[in-house]
Amino acid sequence: MKKRKISLKGMVYASMFGAVTAAGAYIIIPLAPIPITLQTLFLCLAGVLLGAKLGALSQVVYVLLGIIGLPVFAGGKAGIGVLFGPTGGYLIGFIAGAYVIGKLTQAKKKPGLIWNLFSMVAGLIVIYAFGVIQLSLVAKFSINKSISVGVLPFLIGDALKIIVAALITLKIRDKIRI
Repeated sequence: MKKRKISLKGMVYASMFGAVTAAGAYIIIPLAPIPITLQTLFLCLAGVLLGAKLGALSQVVYVLLGIIGLPVFAGGKAGIGVLFGPTGGYLIGFIAGAYVIGKLTQAKKKPGLIWNLFSMVAGLIVIYAFGVIQLSLVAKFSINKSISVGVLPFLIGDALKIIVAALITLKIRDKIRI
């Protein structure tokens, strides 16, 4: 099997999406009960527009920015300690979630709105799974409690972000050639 190298253009796009995901931590929409950030919107865009490998790479870039000390995680947090804290599973889930979104999107020759929505929901489920497991282990919560504090409050905001991301991808996907 021949390995495909990542082009310079692909690396630039992955880096850009890593950077906009970081910026998304600072774009806050004040919805009750929990304000939402735009990180997952940019993650969904990265998965669909860049594909599995580059989408995941963009989130590796994002996580690495936080690990090296830039305050790019939600709430301005930074450092490797965040990965081992209660929310670290969500950050690792970002990488896996972007990969799943990209892989599912690449499975269709020309994915439409419904397929993009499905792909993004699947990616979000992956993120939630990583997050809930780590939240349960670190905070010593039951799975049900972790879901009630780490998933349920975010469902409405994430649903809105997925819809917006799916609509955006339909408009710009053909303009981005990687």
